[in-house]
Amino acid sequence: MQDTNIYTYLTPIALVFVLIEVALVLIYKRDFMSFPEAVANFGTALANQTVNVLVAAGVYVVYGYLWENYRVFTIELNWWTFILLLLGIDFIFYWVHRWGHAINIMWAAHSPHHSAEEMNFMVALRASVTQRFCSFLFFWPLALIGFQPLHIYMMAGIHLFIAFLHHTEFIGKLGWFEKWFTTPSHHRVHHGVNFRYLDKNFGEFLIIWDKMFGSFAEEKEKVVYGIYDHPKSWNPVRINFHFFIVLWKFAVATPFWWDKIRIWFMPAGWRPRGVEQKEMVEITTENQVKFRTPMFERSHIYLIVQLVVGVYLMLGVISNLMAWTTTQRWIGAALLWWHVINWSGILEAKPWLWLSENLRIAATLYLVIAFNALYEPSPMLFVAIIVSLYSFIWTNLYFRPSSPKLIAA
Repeated sequence: MQDTNIYTYLTPIALVFVLIEVALVLIYKRDFMSFPEAVANFGTALANQTVNVLVAAGVYVVYGYLWENYRVFTIELNWWTFILLLLGIDFIFYWVHRWGHAINIMWAAHSPHHSAEEMNFMVALRASVTQRFCSFLFFWPLALIGFQPLHIYMMAGIHLFIAFLHHTEFIGKLGWFEKWFTTPSHHRVHHGVNFRYLDKNFGEFLIIWDKMFGSFAEEKEKVVYGIYDHPKSWNPVRINFHFFIVLWKFAVATPFWWDKIRIWFMPAGWRPRGVEQKEMVEITTENQVKFRTPMFERSHIYLIVQLVVGVYLMLGVISNLMAWTTTQRWIGAALLWWHVINWSGILEAKPWLWLSENLRIAATLYLVIAFNALYEPSPMLFVAIIVSLYSFIWTNLYFRPSSPKLIAA
């Protein structure tokens, strides 16, 4: 299964685009990204990659059953069926995406992506774990038509990569291309909280679906990014499950049993009886206050080093590059989540971070040595020890509860 995990191949390409955009931001001194949100986006993305193996397994089992027993045709993949499959994925995803903005429980799954208050390639990586499962609940008709499960999963990854390319402010409008295809300009509108932009431009490959079904808006005024109920955290767990918690609190608060059930399935924004109804005030460039927290000083270089460690752990989990066993992948996935949760502790200067990071450093060194059988001197063993020593010294010098803090821009 790992040999056919499309994300193993797409992830390095996405990382190259991220590095190019970071370089352009630095060279041209643009304010398209901030350090804490970039780290939170990247950490959320790395952790969420761990669910792709589970999603792939579910797709192959469920879609495989439908394809084996109920398919109408047997469709082999060639240049024109490739295009048909891409169009099929895009059309279905348009509606899944639209429902993701219209139904509370689906917005809970999708909103982590929109909670970013900037627009750059790292925002594209900030997809939720539940969104991955949610999307594949709807592509099954393609298996019934006759497309093979492997090809559906592969095309969903390619489609997601196309969507990744829309998340930038470096590319302006693209003339005639915008009449048919979704562009960065169209997708900036989709991420806007300006009232005129809310719930617009759901298309990921073609924009014609929005024009056909009345959800299109052109980018005119400056887009303000974010959501109206921000998670107020850099923690990937909080980012992923924030609105589920909001809905749960509403369900607990209402005294009406019917409302406790239907809150999950009502239109986004609906509130049950017995819960205070608040008027939504438009977020504008003038009144927006972006989420920022005091972080530990001297965190920047440390977190950049840990980003590299995180990429290494992610590749061990989702690919065959490290030849880890299934059990090792599960442990590696848990270690990766611990890793990126600690990043949020650094970004928010949490008092628990010092102990948690020391334990994580020791666990990471032990597991990297054990999983890769690094029992003899080697370059990889040397790197693992050096990174661990650096991390331990830095953590104990600068990440104690009493260590100095600063507000990052």
